Order: sequence, then C-alpha cells, then structure tokens
Amino acid sequence: MRPPGGQRSGECRKRGGPLSSSTDATRHLAADAFLHPPIEPNASGRLAVDARHSLYWEECGNRDGPVVVFLHGGPGGGCLPHHRRFFDPAHWRIVLYDQRGAGRSSPNASVIDNTTWTLVADLEKLRGLLGVESMTLFGGSWGSTLALAYAQTHPQRAAGLVLRGIFLATAREIDWFMHGMGRFFPEARSAFEGFLPPGERADLLGSYHRRLVDPDPAVHLPAAYAWDRYETACSTLLPRAETPPVLSDDAAALAIARIEAHYFVHRAFLDEDQLIANLGRIRHVPCIVVHGRYDVVCPVESACALVAAWPQAELVIVPDAGHSVREPGIARELVAAMERMKARIALRGPAA
Repeated sequence: MRPPGGQRSGECRKRGGPLSSSTDATRHLAADAFLHPPIEPNASGRLAVDARHSLYWEECGNRDGPVVVFLHGGPGGGCLPHHRRFFDPAHWRIVLYDQRGAGRSSPNASVIDNTTWTLVADLEKLRGLLGVESMTLFGGSWGSTLALAYAQTHPQRAAGLVLRGIFLATAREIDWFMHGMGRFFPEARSAFEGFLPPGERADLLGSYHRRLVDPDPAVHLPAAYAWDRYETACSTLLPRAETPPVLSDDAAALAIARIEAHYFVHRAFLDEDQLIANLGRIRHVPCIVVHGRYDVVCPVESACALVAAWPQAELVIVPDAGHSVREPGIARELVAAMERMKARIALRGPAA
C-alpha cells in the first residue's frame, strides 16, 4: 500500500520490500499544517523504574482507544507538545514519556544504568502501568532504534511500528554522524571540530565524550552546545543561515549531547547488525517506515537495508525532506502512516 499520490521506486523495490515515494512538494507549507490540532494531556505522572531513575509520562486523546507510545530521539532528546499531534486523538490513546535522563525525567542527563536494555525494560514497565496487552510504537531516529529493540525483545507486545529516520546503531552509522555528515555541511563540521583543541581532534567522539561526562559545568556545557549546534545544522534539507542551539536551556542541551555520546561510545549496547539479524522475531508486526530522501543525519540507505531484510514492511521516502520530524513532508507522511496503521492493526486482530 502507498499513500495517495505516491509512486513506486524500482531501485529500492529490487532490494526487497514495498516502497512508496511521496511526490507532492510540501516545502512551501509549515509542518503544523499536516498535524492534528494542539491537545493537552488528560493524565500525567512519574514512573519510578529503579532506585535512581524516575520517568515523566503523559497521556492524551481517547482514554479507551488503542495505545500508541511516542519514542523520542536522541537518545536524550525528550518529548515536546507538538509530538502529541501526529495522532488522531479521537482514535488513539496517546502516550508520551521522557526516557532516562531526558526531558522531565530525573536525574537529568544521567548515564548511570542508562543502556538500550534498561530503556527496553522501562518501556515494558510503562506498558504494565498502562494496563494494556500491546502497544503501537512510534519512533524516530534513536526512537526507531528503541522501537525495534523493544519489539524484538517483546514481540507479542508490539501491535504495530511507525518508524522515521531509521538508525540501526551500527559502527558505520555512528562514524557517519561524527565525520561523514559534515561533508554536506562543512561549516558545521569546521565549528564542531574547531571547538576542540588541535590535540583532541583526532578522536572526536572520545574527546567530546570526556568533556560531556566531566562534572564541571564549565567543561561540559560548552561541549554540549557545540554538539547540539552541529547536529541541528545537519538536520534539515536546506541549511540555515544561522544555527543557534535548538535547545533553550542547559539541562536539555546537556542531556541530549551527553547521552548521545554515551550511547555512541558503547555502540548503543548492541551487537553489530543485531537489529537486522533479529527481524525474524517481528515479521508479523505491521510496520511503516518514513524517511527523508536527503536525510544527512541518518542516511536513507539504513531504511532501505531494513526493508530489504523485512519485505513485509512499507517504506515511504519523502523526496523533499531531510532528517527533522518538523520537515513538512515528513510530518505529512507520518500522520498518513498513522491513519493506515489503524486498518492494519484492525486486520491483525487482538494480540495473542
């Protein structure tokens, strides 16, 4: 199935898997034009997942509807009010939460006991708190990684997957983030490298990681903002004339930079190609992937590789978009994907 107005792309189809390519240009419109109206939570709270970490969560939409859980990126990015708006509130029970160390969860920016597998366990505890048998997972960038890891660990709990900006956490993708994407944004790369003293530039990741985990704010905060400027500059199709930090406060800037570096240093606590190798566990789960053609942060080849190994999944490539979820074409296709997912989950029936 493809979205209205889409067309088949033979090249990716040969690699295995249905693929749609949205063709209507959307760059003249705002992303908000495609989202559902703003909505406020009808419930919120905190979930203590261990003696140290407490997660903020919130719920909006249809209290009796099927659950969809928004998995934010980063890791360490946190949730924002516009993230509620990808879902039809009359149908979905919409749940957002901030992962360990991120957003309104505490302690802020903590990397202690913060791994892919503690996050998977946290998501299972959240499911228990919600009192449901299964959930649809909606994740972008790092959120797509976490969605795949959770679904492969608890395949009976995944009702469906809508993924954006695929990141499989391979060594190649991490190296691309640190070095490759700067080829398209050389000004941003120059600033990112130039922040470090010359003697530290041979190992960008190691040098940034050492600064970001330093307890002294005079050391870690400048590094956090330098990291954020680099990622922000590379996240949209069209470069911005100025690239101020996308994050407005020290806590948020530190959380995303420190936790991302922590996960990169540890290769996301995954074996190489683990998420592709374990796809057999979730081939029965309905999955729609949305990816920007010009995504420089997470190149589209990762999405093609995922769908090549998972022919049952649908891939929608947005021709006029980069990585950001705020790109108009990305927003349009994610909302459309959630509409299609309603029918696919209904056809699949209740979880076993």
